[in-house]
Amino acid sequence: MKFRTGINYWPAAKAMLWWRRFDAGEVRADFERIRAAGFDSVRIFLLWEDFQPLPGEVSERSLYRLLQVARIAGESRVSLIVTLFTGHMSGVNWLPAWALERGRRSPRFPVVSEGCRGEGAPRNWYSDRGVRRAQALLAREVARAVSKHPALWAYDLGNENSNCVEPPSREEGIAWLEEMVSAIRSEDSSHPITLGLHAEDLEEDRRLGPAEAARVCDFLSMHAYPMYLSWAGSVDDEEIPAFLGLVTGWLGGREVLLEEFGAPAATPSPPTGVVPILGEEQAARFTGRALAAIHEAGLSGAMLWCYADYAASLWADPPLDEAPHERYFGLWRGDHSPKPALARLRAFSSLPRREPLSMDWIDSRPEDFYRAPAANLRRLYGRFREFRAREGVLC
Repeated sequence: MKFRTGINYWPAAKAMLWWRRFDAGEVRADFERIRAAGFDSVRIFLLWEDFQPLPGEVSERSLYRLLQVARIAGESRVSLIVTLFTGHMSGVNWLPAWALERGRRSPRFPVVSEGCRGEGAPRNWYSDRGVRRAQALLAREVARAVSKHPALWAYDLGNENSNCVEPPSREEGIAWLEEMVSAIRSEDSSHPITLGLHAEDLEEDRRLGPAEAARVCDFLSMHAYPMYLSWAGSVDDEEIPAFLGLVTGWLGGREVLLEEFGAPAATPSPPTGVVPILGEEQAARFTGRALAAIHEAGLSGAMLWCYADYAASLWADPPLDEAPHERYFGLWRGDHSPKPALARLRAFSSLPRREPLSMDWIDSRPEDFYRAPAANLRRLYGRFREFRAREGVLC
């Protein structure tokens, strides 16, 4: 079985405005560039308000554009993961106005709706039956549109959903998963389904983690960024992505795709806020070593975040106005010239998957992990590093 190498995609000149300013020629040029670089997979995101402007209405125009993307992907020989309910993206929550509760402030991340930061907090789609019905409609209509397309690889039930809302109970989280999967399966009985979890779903018990996702998902997905983790060895700790993927698989009992990892990079490094921007050579070393660790760990594949730096014309708009590091995560610069990290990818293109790494370094049971998740994660990372140093099995 092949080790998958993929990339997360938004166009450099459009970012999250992609679907409303759609340009098929731009997508074709980007996908051909992606394939030529050695990637076999592309993860795309359905910005929720563009695909579902009203709870009972799915945009025919957006579905048609999605089919154009699928056709271009097939012609470019790349497979697609289609991510629903986006939702959280790059430090803000992009939500249709009808999915907001007015008069209440979003607890952590700002909300962008109809192109502007605004008031209101996400309605909890795990407990709000109206939102759940709307999501099921979107899942069903997307599956109906793309299920027979040969470029489709998988569906993703959301991007870091716990950054928008958390289920009030584990039972409601599981019920939501089952309803979304049932909606997809009513139109598509074969393509796999996953859920975009991230490190915070391991650091805290958010009542929808790997074990819950594994009840309905065909494989698990993890997002891993050492620069966001206080317990990482450094902002470019290359062992973090493999470690988080292995813990995810241990907790859920399914194979794991490292669905996102990467680092913001520019040379010279511009001034930034809380999140540092690496030099391009430093980011290239991190990328190559992290890919080696992910492959050696026996994970099913790795998807880089992300395709390209965003054009300067977008920097005054959310989220790039208040999160400057988000401008620079690309494997290509905004002018589509390649960064050094891109060359590290070729060594992993079309490699066979490795056998899963020994888990002898884990000294506890999955059912005990969430009694003290943050402490357990730190402790297990120490044991993982000791194991790696002793066995020399990773990069």
